Amino acid sequence: MFRIRTMNKVSPLGLELFPRTQYEIASEIPNPDAILVRSADLHKIEIPDSVLAIARAGAGVNNIPIVQCSGKGVVVFNTPGGNANAVKELAIASLLIASRGIIGGINWASSIADKADEVPDLVEKEKSKFEGPELKGKTLGIVGLGAIGVMVANDAIALGMDVIGYDPYISVEAAWSLSREVVRADTLEGLLSKADYISLHIPLSDTTKGLLNAEKIRFMKKGARIVNLARGGLVNEEDLIEALNSEKLAAYITDFPSAELLACKKAICIPHLGASTPEAEDNCAVMAVKQLMDFLENGSIRNSVNFPRCKLDMRAPYRLLVSNRNIPNMVGQITTILAGSNINITDLINHHRDDFAYNIIDTEQKIPESTLEQLQKIDGIIRVRTIEGN
Repeated sequence: MFRIRTMNKVSPLGLELFPRTQYEIASEIPNPDAILVRSADLHKIEIPDSVLAIARAGAGVNNIPIVQCSGKGVVVFNTPGGNANAVKELAIASLLIASRGIIGGINWASSIADKADEVPDLVEKEKSKFEGPELKGKTLGIVGLGAIGVMVANDAIALGMDVIGYDPYISVEAAWSLSREVVRADTLEGLLSKADYISLHIPLSDTTKGLLNAEKIRFMKKGARIVNLARGGLVNEEDLIEALNSEKLAAYITDFPSAELLACKKAICIPHLGASTPEAEDNCAVMAVKQLMDFLENGSIRNSVNFPRCKLDMRAPYRLLVSNRNIPNMVGQITTILAGSNINITDLINHHRDDFAYNIIDTEQKIPESTLEQLQKIDGIIRVRTIEGN
């Protein structure tokens, strides 16, 4: 019986996937095998030593102490793509909002509600103040061609835009999904110099923090418009506000408000609505639960942010799962101990990601507790567990 602690209200569509004969699910459960979380801040709690995995029903994992989890062998999953359509739709809406004076026009129309019979004439007189260009025929530059970026690119093509994409690390899966009409940019600066609109779809990291700053803004067209539904930190806000005030940039739409941006008239701040749809919540919950079950029952890892993707079809009665630091001769030490215990290995896979590695080892014999204790004592081994086949 696996014990799952839920840290937030999670979509029933996801929770219903857990077979109740194998899983116990509750928000208050001692010594859980796994944690299922949405927005709860896990930095503020002590994660029990019993926890094998944490599944985040969403893409961002800023609310999870990744370094601490990695050191304890806790696999952290997220659900990239689960909210992709929701964010894509908001990105398309943001392009329109950035282009046309929709928000200003609506606010102005609300302000004349008390003008009674004058309203129709006032509307005709003032509507030109909110005029803006059409998207059709304009160039959209997309930075980051993951699940969301690809969907935005394809839909922008359907709207009649010319699309340039920049992503030096595009996956094969994303490339297959991308419209052939999207033009590849060799450099970020090349994309910025050609785009009328720029949409950001990359993660925030040490290398991408403040990516759009004064230096990069200088490459942009006068009057360019930026949409940022990815992460607020991708943009240097001080440089951006200066560019908006000097009319170098025409508009900035973001899902990450700040006091400074809210005070800037040319910045339009959305209250982090990118994934706020019931469909996105359902999709992310289903993905998180499926990944968690596959890991707990089979030892498979997919969409982890701290351990490598690792999957092996189980064709033997017993399975050994080992997480370790990525240092030399780990596999050799593991197999030597198994051989010394007369354990026959039928299949083995070892993958690593940065400082950590993960092993799936299938065996003909059940591994004795004494052998598992030997394995756990190897310098660099973080966690050892076993699974029996069905």
